[in-house]
Amino acid sequence: MVDCAALRARLAEVRDRITSAAGRAGRDAASVRLVAVSKTFPAECIRAATEAGQIDFGENKVQEALQKMDQTAALSLKWHLVGHLQSNKVRKAGARFDLIHSVDDAGLVMRLDEAAQAAGRRVDVLVQVDLAGERTKHGVRPDELMPIFAAGRNCRAARITGLMLLPPAMDEAEAARPYFAALRALRQELLSRGVDGSMLSELSMGMSHDFEIAIEEGATLVRVGTAIFGERTHV
Repeated sequence: MVDCAALRARLAEVRDRITSAAGRAGRDAASVRLVAVSKTFPAECIRAATEAGQIDFGENKVQEALQKMDQTAALSLKWHLVGHLQSNKVRKAGARFDLIHSVDDAGLVMRLDEAAQAAGRRVDVLVQVDLAGERTKHGVRPDELMPIFAAGRNCRAARITGLMLLPPAMDEAEAARPYFAALRALRQELLSRGVDGSMLSELSMGMSHDFEIAIEEGATLVRVGTAIFGERTHV
């Protein structure tokens, strides 16, 4: 059974922390969008968060997300795919998600464009960047980004809107700051190289343990799960 009061209290606390972090950086808190990562939690939790004004929800797996989309179809929600996009799930993802955070290949961008066109809709896309060279994680190296943006310029239904980062796992949240700062610097470099600003408006970085630092370094999207929904019993 979902403790709705506790969930709403945690959500309110996260929003307060976002406001404080934005204030420290001289930013408007409205420039930061909170994505509540609801993976492994039931649709009842999503409904409880929605009652507290949450609109954006993130899921790691396409199939799990599709089930929750159907279960909450009466609600006006925005759905984010924050986990790795498998090639065999591109058609379904392009037809249902509003924003996909985890594209790391030009071919995926074009296939998402085809899927969204076939479904008669638009889908926004973020390019996942690997700044740490971690073999266990997905993402494209900075020197491989330009072909992806070139593919994005030819799309009609998929629209690249920014970058996404998963820094290495660290005990201290502050240790992630250099990676967040590096993603912001990479955006500036790409702008100087001629990438259109509309393709670099979003920086998706920061999760439950480090989202405040990410905001201080320029995040426009933070992906927060545990701090809102509580500890997961399974993954």
